[in-house]
Amino acid sequence: MNSKPKDWVFTDPRLQDLKQDYAAYTEEDFKVWKILFERQMPNLPTAACEAYLKGVETVKFNADEIANFEKLNKILADTTGWQVQVVPGLIDDDLFFGLLNNKRFPSSTWLRKMEQLDYLEEPDMFHDAFAHMPLLTDPHYTGFLEDISGIALKHIKDPYAINLLSRIYWFTIEFGLIREKGELRIYGAGILSSKGETKFSLSDEPIHLPYDVRTILNQPYWKDKFQDRYFIIESLEQLYGSLPEIEEVLEEMLAEKEIRS
Repeated sequence: MNSKPKDWVFTDPRLQDLKQDYAAYTEEDFKVWKILFERQMPNLPTAACEAYLKGVETVKFNADEIANFEKLNKILADTTGWQVQVVPGLIDDDLFFGLLNNKRFPSSTWLRKMEQLDYLEEPDMFHDAFAHMPLLTDPHYTGFLEDISGIALKHIKDPYAINLLSRIYWFTIEFGLIREKGELRIYGAGILSSKGETKFSLSDEPIHLPYDVRTILNQPYWKDKFQDRYFIIESLEQLYGSLPEIEEVLEEMLAEKEIRS
């Protein structure tokens, strides 16, 4: 079990003095944001889920203004009570899940360069902000983030358990699909920030499977190309409601591993 108090992240030295320096963004940064926004946003009214599209309006994202965390945090405080926490880039699992469990979404503040418009090994601010943050206005989405992180923190010293939970996170928060009014829509941020994968994920090329906790926990994923399969939820309420099953099946798999070893 994780012995730290729930709010330990607020004093974690890895987060000291990290803020978004909005005045430091360059002309190229604004141009990159504008290109990416204008390239992807027209695809989303018929591709993204309703919660995302409503969220974009709520957080007031637009092509001419890089996401401003100070403004965004005021909006989120009035909707779901979440906040954005600046991080230096990829962070350790304990800090990542600790932030989420405290209603803090970790985000970088750097933007890709012009020559990196189509592919990055490490997610930049456009991915973190444009793709994730509109959905932080939905209570079922944020409730899922908070509680699955609580499960992860219970097993934070067990790499096998964290690897299994990362599969759930990957095939939902990053690459999840949802069925709305009989049509497939996207809520996964890894797809929402990618023009190419938006089209691919909704096409007949990949495998589309119903959301199933046990199947996902047994399904590896890859990071360097489009997924070959996507899991479909029927609602964000269903996703949030699956948390007890996630914990139950995870415990079963951990017990089975213990027996085998």
